[in-house]
Amino acid sequence: MRRRASPSSLRTSPSPPRRKVLALPGTTAASNDVKSLFECQECCGFVLPPIPQCENGHLVCRSCRPKLTRCPICKGQLGSIRNLALEKVADTMLFPCKYTSCGCEKTLRHTEKADHEEICKFRPYPCPCPGTCCKWRGALHAISPHLMQHHESVTTIEGADVVFLATNINIPGPIDWVMLQHCFGFHFMLVLEKQEIHEGHQQFFAIAQLLGTRKQAENFAYRFQLTSETRRLTWEGTPRSIDERIAAAIVKSDCFVFETNTAEFFAEDNNLSISVTIFMY
Repeated sequence: MRRRASPSSLRTSPSPPRRKVLALPGTTAASNDVKSLFECQECCGFVLPPIPQCENGHLVCRSCRPKLTRCPICKGQLGSIRNLALEKVADTMLFPCKYTSCGCEKTLRHTEKADHEEICKFRPYPCPCPGTCCKWRGALHAISPHLMQHHESVTTIEGADVVFLATNINIPGPIDWVMLQHCFGFHFMLVLEKQEIHEGHQQFFAIAQLLGTRKQAENFAYRFQLTSETRRLTWEGTPRSIDERIAAAIVKSDCFVFETNTAEFFAEDNNLSISVTIFMY
């Protein structure tokens, strides 16, 4: 006679717990205790995999590690020890963007964090106006208002086809002319720089920069053109984004470059007019 097992005597293998994604402060599942586990002992930022530690277990982030020879807490050797256990914990976490204090509310896995921060719209940018010592820093959307309110020499003109007028181009020494062009819902900063390449030899460099991201800049092209009754000189290119330094493009001559005698040929009464057209793909 077979005996039927009672419900209390039945045993089943428990299913493995589902891996949860936890969240650090700045989310609804904030935990100061968890946050402290990932705090760099040098800069107080987050320590993300690979996670180096000293011989006594204190953590430093990858940015601080190359600058240190000893632990900032116990002065022990740093070496190449990794905290593998904490790295596994980090794989289950969501970390806040480092621009949280600027308004970003995103939380991300550590493998996505750096890529997001590179294009985060809350990332603070320095003032892009060349030829100034402006110390301002602010969000992307605040750059245009800053230029218009705090740089009186920067004028703004509407339209995809405009004339960029540089006055008194024969003024000795290096000089910058800057203008904002507004079209297609964006501001483009037009820059003409006169630089002394070596003694007695000056060149002009003209470039357009989108006050937007690299991805947005790829949707546009610009044309600079010098014209006279019998001559025409043209340059076309993709505008630099706000993430790319104008100075770097000028060093590489990756812009509209022309000699002083060329500028004088197209100038009228010491003023140079550059026709500018912005195209949207």
